[in-house]
Amino acid sequence: FPGHIIVGLDAKDGKVATEGWSKLSHHDVIDMAQHFERDGVEAIIYTDISRDGMMQGVNVEATVRLAQAVRIPVIASGGVTSITDIERLCAVSDEGVAGVVIGRALYEGGLDLAQAQAYVDQHCPD
Repeated sequence: FPGHIIVGLDAKDGKVATEGWSKLSHHDVIDMAQHFERDGVEAIIYTDISRDGMMQGVNVEATVRLAQAVRIPVIASGGVTSITDIERLCAVSDEGVAGVVIGRALYEGGLDLAQAQAYVDQHCPD
């Protein structure tokens, strides 16, 4: 499926997590992302597993480091708590951060989807 595959990379402290996040591999997340980029994936969904579902805020710095290391879009995942996280990600969208996956913050009421979408529509470049 050229141009149709997005790979999810789950990592902690820069290392790829495997087996349902129960083990950290020796693989560097940036090296792995570059490998997948060479193989033709369309984008990367990057989850910082130390923050996913913990309502601690997105690891913007690690997401940007990954996005700067590849030429394909990187979608942030894990840790979104409020509109502040959306604002922080919008501020780095020119670094290759192309979007965000939101979960717990929506279904627990910490983030209003309409407010988030309105902010993105107004402040984030395409």
